[in-house]
Amino acid sequence: MPTRVKRPSLIKKLAITASLVGFLGYLGYHTLNGHFGIRSRDDMIDEIAVLQARDAALAVEIDSYRHRIALLDPNRLDPDILTERARSLLGMVRADELLIVTDD
Repeated sequence: MPTRVKRPSLIKKLAITASLVGFLGYLGYHTLNGHFGIRSRDDMIDEIAVLQARDAALAVEIDSYRHRIALLDPNRLDPDILTERARSLLGMVRADELLIVTDD
């Protein structure tokens, strides 16, 4: 009994090759333009720089608040600062004083 050997179809080989090339194209595209791709990496680095600058600005603001809180410590309370703040909040000035107004 003779056996027939089937040759693989050329269309099947081309379809597999085309699908693999398409998949490589998909991976290549997302390597460049994807969420974690090369171009997105530059955007992430820029965003990191902006957030670090914001963090530094907030750290300065926090240090300013800590300094102001330390000035209100009952053990180290300065009477001049206390009278200055009280007059500023009440809007009262003596007649012999010079008033300089600043926006805080």
